[in-house]
Amino acid sequence: MEPPTLPLHTQLLQMASGYWLSQCIYVAAKLAIADHLKAGEQSCRALAHLTETDETALYRILRALASVGIFQETAPQTFALTPLADFLRSDHPRSMRGSVVMLGEPEHYEAWSNILHSVKTGEPAFDHRYGQGVFEYFGNHPEAAAIFEEAMNSFSRNEEPEILAHYDFSAFSTIVDVGGGYGELLGSILAKYPQLQGILFDEDYVVDNAAPTLNRHGVGDRCQRIGGSFFNKIPAGGDAYLLKHIIHDWGDDQAIAILQNCRAVLPDDGKILICEAVVLEGNQPSGAKMLDINMLVMCPGGKERTAAEFETLLAAADLKLTRIVRTTEEICVIEACKA
Repeated sequence: MEPPTLPLHTQLLQMASGYWLSQCIYVAAKLAIADHLKAGEQSCRALAHLTETDETALYRILRALASVGIFQETAPQTFALTPLADFLRSDHPRSMRGSVVMLGEPEHYEAWSNILHSVKTGEPAFDHRYGQGVFEYFGNHPEAAAIFEEAMNSFSRNEEPEILAHYDFSAFSTIVDVGGGYGELLGSILAKYPQLQGILFDEDYVVDNAAPTLNRHGVGDRCQRIGGSFFNKIPAGGDAYLLKHIIHDWGDDQAIAILQNCRAVLPDDGKILICEAVVLEGNQPSGAKMLDINMLVMCPGGKERTAAEFETLLAAADLKLTRIVRTTEEICVIEACKA
């Protein structure tokens, strides 16, 4: 028997109160509850002791999460992992803990609480709340930057298998990962294709901390790390320039400038590979449509784009869209060459 359909007003209220649930998930991720449960079920008293929290308050959080399938109350005030909760484990191969923590941290959550400012002005709510742009803020706040980079790694761990399964990198010799963070995706590509060389390019404070990720993939000796800004100059020497979740951070003018800088060092037979979500037209549900609102709130002109918008953007940088390789996730590989 199918569960009864909730009244429309109740459905709307559930949607409107969605941040209640997201903040509960954040608390569980921040406290590493899933890590404490990976060896087996634990009493709430034991979990409260391990996490230095109030036992009654923690129980109320875990009870609420168990009601939606995140954790399971196996006996009174005793909890165990569920398939959903597994993804909150730090050691899960597709762990989402980093992403969940980032989304619940004050920098993200408080920016979203100012979303009306973005809608009225078109400007990032983050800048309004913190008085500076998000990337400038990360440069000045190393702890927040580390949380952000771990979140990006978290996304990469789920997106990179899809990219590797659907796009063939074997034709290239050197891949330059522009704004590549700690090198999670580039490291995976180099590990799969041992003939390839890599260049990881990002801000100094990022690439200075990228060695552990590259070494974990066993590719540290095949990947050069270069610090700098993609608004100034991008390293030459690649025949493929990879931009994953970079173009969506910026408005059209800045995005075109980044693409033009890539084109300036792109060989005639080279490729630019933009890894982003592509917004579906019409009323179809799409995670990209909500991610687009996050870009509105967090980034200066940031947005998700449709296929037609990508084609127009690339043309403005004297590039030509050659194909869009879709995956079973939201992430796509948007391939371009010199026009």
